[in-house]
Amino acid sequence: MRTSVLVASGVLFLFSALVFADLTIGQIYKVNLADVDGNPGSTADGHITTLVVTTQSGTDKARAVGDRIPDFCLGNPTYRMITVLIFEKKHSRPTQAIFTALIRRRLDSEGHRLQNRYNKLQISRNARQDVSAVADFDGTIAAQLGIEPTAGAFHVFIFGKNGELIKQWNEVPSAEELSAAMKPSN
Repeated sequence: MRTSVLVASGVLFLFSALVFADLTIGQIYKVNLADVDGNPGSTADGHITTLVVTTQSGTDKARAVGDRIPDFCLGNPTYRMITVLIFEKKHSRPTQAIFTALIRRRLDSEGHRLQNRYNKLQISRNARQDVSAVADFDGTIAAQLGIEPTAGAFHVFIFGKNGELIKQWNEVPSAEELSAAMKPSN
């Protein structure tokens, strides 16, 4: 299960969020992305994907989504959660490299936090391998979702194995809502 990332403390990041698009439940959305660790992925690559799109102001909400992911998803390669951080303005390559390194550092911290949950569930896997984030420096992810960036928004999308949109929220869903959307029959 891939879980969320939060922005490194002590550094001000300028992000924008996405206006909630008029996405249709049941429609296929193949969103291509590469995380800050260099791993490529897609919402249509055989995983049930929780995609959290947030701004800096929504990072606590992203963590709450990760905390509410059902236990049956943790350590299970069928499921993953990816947090997408959309930057508000363009940055030079060197600046992007610095931001990416800071995000990886925060991922390490989140992986350690998730490891505690893995240990309680007796999942013998390095949780850091299941923590993923995408830094969308140029709005590519927003474009793939067909939405325009705006400030202050927070969105959660659940995609099926083939990229079918199963569920979407503008706020943090309850643990029960997440569990129902990601139940094994999806």
